[in-house]
Amino acid sequence: EASTRLTSVSRWMNQCGLFHWPRSFLSSDTSGLAVEEAQELPLCSCRMETPKSREILILADRKCMATESVDGQLTRCQDAVVKHEMMRPSNSVQLLVLCEDHRNGMVKHQCCPGCGFFCRAGTFMECQPDVNISHRFHHACASVLKGQSFCPHCGEEASKAKEVTVAKADTTSTVPPALEHGPATPGALEGRADTTTGSSSCLTVGAEVSGRADSSLPVRSAHGFDTSAVPGSSRAAPLQASILVALDTEKPKKLRFHPKQLYLSAKQGELKKVLLMLVDGIDPNFKMESQNKRTPLHAAAEGGYKDICHMLVQAGANLDMCDEDQRTPLMEACENNHMEVVLYLLRAGASAMHKDVEGFTCLHLAAKSGHYKIVEHLLSTGLIDINCQDDGGWTPMIWATEYKHADQVKLLLTKGADCSIRDKEENICLHWAAFSGSVEITELLLNAHCNLQAVNIHGDSPLHIAARENRLDCITLLLSRGADVFLKNREGETPPDCCSHNSKAWGALQANRKERDAKNISDIALGQERVPIPCVNAVDSEPYPDGYKYIPENCVTSPMNIDRNITHLQYCVCKEDCSASICMCGQLSLRCWYDKSGRLLPEFCREEPPLIFECNHACSCWRTCKNRVVQNGLRTRLQLFRTSKKGWGVQALQDIPQGTFVCEYVGEIISEAEAEMRQNDAYLFSLDDKDLYCIDARFYGNISRFLNHMCEPNLFACRVFTKHQDLRFPHIAFFASENIKAGEELGFNYGDHFWEVKSKVFSCECGSSKCRYSSAAMASLQADSTPEDQQQPSASPDTSSSNSPSSPS
Repeated sequence: EASTRLTSVSRWMNQCGLFHWPRSFLSSDTSGLAVEEAQELPLCSCRMETPKSREILILADRKCMATESVDGQLTRCQDAVVKHEMMRPSNSVQLLVLCEDHRNGMVKHQCCPGCGFFCRAGTFMECQPDVNISHRFHHACASVLKGQSFCPHCGEEASKAKEVTVAKADTTSTVPPALEHGPATPGALEGRADTTTGSSSCLTVGAEVSGRADSSLPVRSAHGFDTSAVPGSSRAAPLQASILVALDTEKPKKLRFHPKQLYLSAKQGELKKVLLMLVDGIDPNFKMESQNKRTPLHAAAEGGYKDICHMLVQAGANLDMCDEDQRTPLMEACENNHMEVVLYLLRAGASAMHKDVEGFTCLHLAAKSGHYKIVEHLLSTGLIDINCQDDGGWTPMIWATEYKHADQVKLLLTKGADCSIRDKEENICLHWAAFSGSVEITELLLNAHCNLQAVNIHGDSPLHIAARENRLDCITLLLSRGADVFLKNREGETPPDCCSHNSKAWGALQANRKERDAKNISDIALGQERVPIPCVNAVDSEPYPDGYKYIPENCVTSPMNIDRNITHLQYCVCKEDCSASICMCGQLSLRCWYDKSGRLLPEFCREEPPLIFECNHACSCWRTCKNRVVQNGLRTRLQLFRTSKKGWGVQALQDIPQGTFVCEYVGEIISEAEAEMRQNDAYLFSLDDKDLYCIDARFYGNISRFLNHMCEPNLFACRVFTKHQDLRFPHIAFFASENIKAGEELGFNYGDHFWEVKSKVFSCECGSSKCRYSSAAMASLQADSTPEDQQQPSASPDTSSSNSPSSPS
């Protein structure tokens, strides 16, 4: 383009809303380079394209949006659109989807930058900075500065422009009645956009003619901007156009900058230079080979330059363009804690769930770097998977834990992050808290019921990790919460074996080991239950049962795919203690079956108990509401004792009223196929009538594994759901079927199927007068089923003192 005055450049930049160039920049002393570059700037946007927008295509009904000025009247084009990228003559005019003829006309500068209408027929101003170039515009749309007019295309003085009359082409287009009697002057007819409101004076007319919905409502552009704030953006669909008159194609313009300079200026925050190069036509999506193929938008986002990001996006920068590491600009902003850029890019439509080559998301990067506000905002969008795992299996919670960002850990926990998710080496968050040595985070995780006894693929528990890293404070906390100092990993090492001898950590572990040796009979639960479970033996010399691991909650040793998604939970919206009948959780259970003391109501059916759905962590009620019983854990004082004939048993240390929750059957959740492969099936408890899954308390269990069979039981089992509602995996809760006195043994009926198999091996020793599986009862049953002529006297072995177990103990 021909050169022009610096004043016209400044005027045009300010008019188009791009940038008001300071006088100091325009009068640069650096050998006049900036002046020379600015003088040759093409001021209009006729040759620039912007990515397509689905919303604008829908608004335009996939028809050309061009509006033509023909002898002072407006007509619209409705030809089909082939190319969906948008164009406009200047930034003060809305983006348009154009047919091929009008696209060619736009490139040839036939669209007036002031009003956005094509100068097709009638009298117009035509600027010819070169013999092969012509610029059309309306006289009223010329740029004016201090009484002097300039071409709105190139900034050439308007006095050099000629007034030309273009003959009207033969056309069959119709003129809308609403515009037939409009003013003859193009400028008066079309009206300039009111830049304070973002609407134009022709909006109402166009909306009435088109019959479409009120286009003054916000419309999302290709980048997600609210284009209702852009001058002229709410202009209705253009009017039908006449046949276009072909003009000579302007010669292609040679760029004056290397694309690398755009990247460097964006990186250094040089807004003026970025603007200069974008208007000059530099590709905003240029990839810098020496910088990992990053784009200028990557550099601007990393530096926190929101204005430059906006300028690049307006020029067509791809929001989700990736570098060689598959990082997006939004990722750079999140990792470098540039909140304003993050907000801008998200509003513009950038994807927050994109993963880089290592599987990192924006949330991973922000959590790892400790950027609380960004983590908080990403979660508030509702678009982020809070438990998303990267290629190493690490969640945002694990990264925040390893880097000791306690505030982020607390935030993630309150937002529902799962602290039990395992990485590729099966570590959970507690392993990483022990590794980092953060006592605060370790305590947060323990309070969130993170599994203290979880082991990774090496068999290491969090206590092993803390010992190996010599984290004395974490070791002290873990031991106080009941961490097992005797647990061996796959190398046969206990936690004391993992740290240097004579260190403070080793001394603390050894002291705890001695203390546990002295107390292991006073509490078989090792402090993992709310109440201790003492062990007594007045029968023989066995101090306590071993060969199993005490756990307070069910565990899995193979993937079970239990549905723990909080969004799948049905929940109540009760405000207090769920006493009202409208409680959704109570309705799921037919009604709420607990009274105010947490006991089952007398009318509860013990023979065929219904499913009980307790309130869960998605509910709005109090944590102390009356519909939360089993999830509160063991509250009844029990004792493990040695029986004379049945091995170990459980007895009450207090009176237990009828309907009271006593304990849960806890063990290892396995499939029926796995159960069939196990040799010892004495500890299996089926989870449903279909026998698809069961609990095996052989290797992992709690006090319930010692409950013996009773033909007249004082406990009965009920299926209860607490933290999830996956019907395949209920909790098995034992309730008192009658009033139980302190000192009485507790037991439940193992069922006929159990005894059909086990009666061939041993007999029942419950001692009930109604016992059906004692040695005497079984002998009587066998005698009744044998014909008299086949009965022969024989001496049966006395099994009353047999050591064979009669229960899962």
